[in-house]
Amino acid sequence: MRTTRTLVAGLLAAAALTASLPATTTAAPVRSADRARCPQLSKDLPWYGDNRAKLQKMIDERGTCSGRHGGPRPVAAFDWDNTVVKNDISDATLAWMLRHDKLPRPTSWRDTSPWLTPAADRALTRACGTGAPGRPLPTSRNTACADEIMEIRGTAKTMSGAEAFAGDWNHRRTVPDYAWIPQLFAGLKPATLTAYAKRARAENLAAPVGAVQTVGTHKLAGYVRYYDQQKDLIRTLKRAGFDVYIVSASSETVAEAWSGGVGVDARHTLGIRSRVRDGWLTTTIAGCGDVKDGRGEVIPYMDGKRCWINQEIYGIKGAEAWRKQDPAHRIALGGGDANTDVTFVGDATGAHLAINRNKDELMCRGYDNADGRWVVNPMFIDPLPRKSGVYPCATKGYTNTDGTLGPVRRPDGTVVADQQDRIHG
Repeated sequence: MRTTRTLVAGLLAAAALTASLPATTTAAPVRSADRARCPQLSKDLPWYGDNRAKLQKMIDERGTCSGRHGGPRPVAAFDWDNTVVKNDISDATLAWMLRHDKLPRPTSWRDTSPWLTPAADRALTRACGTGAPGRPLPTSRNTACADEIMEIRGTAKTMSGAEAFAGDWNHRRTVPDYAWIPQLFAGLKPATLTAYAKRARAENLAAPVGAVQTVGTHKLAGYVRYYDQQKDLIRTLKRAGFDVYIVSASSETVAEAWSGGVGVDARHTLGIRSRVRDGWLTTTIAGCGDVKDGRGEVIPYMDGKRCWINQEIYGIKGAEAWRKQDPAHRIALGGGDANTDVTFVGDATGAHLAINRNKDELMCRGYDNADGRWVVNPMFIDPLPRKSGVYPCATKGYTNTDGTLGPVRRPDGTVVADQQDRIHG
């Protein structure tokens, strides 16, 4: 009995001592034997240079294998199109719907977007004709209608070259042609859109790499592939105790039809969230932070992705959701391929994974590598060659809220110098 009481007293004393230590006490180094048991990235899948080792180091430091116990799980967040997969699932879904007459006719084209110009309204009405709202547009045989939709989606202009969108918007929170695609899905039931997205997914995964499809007279990629390296990275992160999220500028309903392919469920998939009324998708898009639901004034785009991560993952509400948070309320790993991803990828505290698609601000920050945690990698399928010239970081690499361009600045305000493209196909 005495021995038992002595043991209990010793354990209580040790617990009290542990509780009295300051929160900043550094944990003991992880023994090599413990590291050997950490989930490992596959050595059979090629990464550029020592990128696999950099990512593995972050996993070893931040995952449950680090010896940390208790507290919130570390978070990893990835963009989707051209980050986790090759090519664009919004394009794949829209193309499938246009080729199969599945896009519902809107009540009026002007009502699909608050920024749609009269020129675009006239072009769409002329090309697509008139008819009962909600009925499918005959885009499989009406080439002119399919062309106008695809041209506006791809270039934000009509087939005649007129601007399709005009007005004022915050260029670091939204872009009208991105928001417009989910708004075209208004009038469908969510389950119907999911079914269409899954049909497009099956078709694009079955098509050979390099396949091209034709919609109207527009030619675009006819295949999509999951990147094996990213599937392995996500699988390893989850095994190491990370919560993994997808944060996409595609329709959330469409992204959910794809994200399960890398083991990410719908609850961990964030995208452009269309509001549903009486069971039907509408043109109203969910707001974020202190921006209420509206017509696309904010979507998961540039700073909008930060807001959605802060709000949906960390529960930070109101205007505060737009601000960069303290390290305890930021993701450990962020992965993206374009300027639309640069804010949340830069917020990561452990590693910033940048897939090189020659996007100015993302690559300026990646090559500047101000905190030594940027991991730049060429695309895993059909990587781009070296960019000619330099990234104009010091003059016009940064997109201001009004759409003008300016210098890319580090957190301390200093300007990032122009950068050469060093990591490419």
